Amino acid sequence: MAAAKKGKVDLPPVIVKKITIVAGGHHGGAWKVAYADFVTAMMAFFLLLWLLGATTEKQRKGIADYFTPTLVKLRQESAGSNGMLGGSSITDVDNYPNRAGQTGTKSMTIPRDTTGGPKEGADKIKKMQSMQQRLASKLAGNPRLARLAKQVRMIDTAEGIRIDLVDDADFSMFQLGTTVLTPEAADLLSAIGDMLGQELGGLSIRGHTDSLPWNGGPDGAGLGANNWSLSAGRAEATRQALMAKGIAESRFRKIEGVADREPLVRDNPGDPRNRRISILLMR
Repeated sequence: MAAAKKGKVDLPPVIVKKITIVAGGHHGGAWKVAYADFVTAMMAFFLLLWLLGATTEKQRKGIADYFTPTLVKLRQESAGSNGMLGGSSITDVDNYPNRAGQTGTKSMTIPRDTTGGPKEGADKIKKMQSMQQRLASKLAGNPRLARLAKQVRMIDTAEGIRIDLVDDADFSMFQLGTTVLTPEAADLLSAIGDMLGQELGGLSIRGHTDSLPWNGGPDGAGLGANNWSLSAGRAEATRQALMAKGIAESRFRKIEGVADREPLVRDNPGDPRNRRISILLMR
């Protein structure tokens, strides 16, 4: 009573209640994703067991091949690629049950200007072999030219058939330091002109020199000129020699000289074999 009278009051204790909210509680969806993955894996496993028991060996092999499309066997028995840069032309012969030279189950129409395929490759080889045989026969008929057959090289390139007339230590197409053909070279170009006259296609001529500096010729004429002008002049002299054999002027597409920038013997730029004339029969 004495304490109450003095103004002292006993207050009730303070109670703090904390509430933690759990989203979804035990009904959350995270476990459902894991369970779905488990059920899917089990379904695939039982499907695999069913396939192993319900199919024959041949059927199982076919299923395995379907899921392994890069097998070498597929390339051997069908069409398509086999490794890097191993593709095929649309005209390549395959083992599909359809017309040879086609792919797929339906026939294809190949555009007229399409290039490539086995037929064109064979035609190019036959054409070059025919040219080689005719030129060899022409040279063999002249004992003086027969020994020059080794100076002629015929190469099939992407642009056409290139004929290289190569100098060596015993033979030169042109007189030293000039654009004047030697008598043997004139006869050789005459035989080549007869051969090219029977072929179709444009012609390109390129002159090459070795790396030895040109002093303007034996008489000092043309002082200040260089291997560029010498190689171009020799290409032009070759063109005139072919025209004298009846090659039409309209067939020539390009005449150029590249000096010593494209050596045949790269390890020795001064080698006489770097001096040559290249005649390209374009496709």
